[in-house]
Amino acid sequence: MRLGIISDTHGDARVWDELLAGPFAGVDAICHAGDLLYHGPRNPFPAGYDPEKLAARINACPVPVFVARGNCDADVDQLLVELPIQSPYVYLNVEGLRLLVNHGDTTTTEQKWELARRYRVRIFVFGHTHEPFLEQRGATVLLNPGSPALPKGDGTPTVALVDPEGVRIIDARDGRVYRELRVRLP
Repeated sequence: MRLGIISDTHGDARVWDELLAGPFAGVDAICHAGDLLYHGPRNPFPAGYDPEKLAARINACPVPVFVARGNCDADVDQLLVELPIQSPYVYLNVEGLRLLVNHGDTTTTEQKWELARRYRVRIFVFGHTHEPFLEQRGATVLLNPGSPALPKGDGTPTVALVDPEGVRIIDARDGRVYRELRVRLP
């Protein structure tokens, strides 16, 4: 089991293509924590902004893609994307690994920990801030992959990979490990 974790693409088709050819090559599925197509009223246009092309790429993706609805996702996006943009959560059980995916714009960090406990998930994935976050409490991991399209913080475009060896936030350009938790996952 190898999962690609992404959030906040904001219509950037270029990064999607680069990820599928690079760090996401060979993943079994992709989890997207929202803000899929629209750049948002407070964001600049990403370099590869082409929401229609991104929707077509997602529709043609060779692996399953699971999307939680973000605060910039609208009903009209569902007209282009041929898979459900789920709202507000995606719950997955992949080979015994339980994940909860949510955009994260309406919950505090403590509320995310509480939701992870309540739903007995091993990994709670969120986005919204465009900044990577990786923390573990007990057996539970909170993960924000950052944004490959409109990164904040130090400006590194990031995504994440989850596999049996653990969780890695990586530089979306070259796959270099940005942050890592080496934990055994089911």
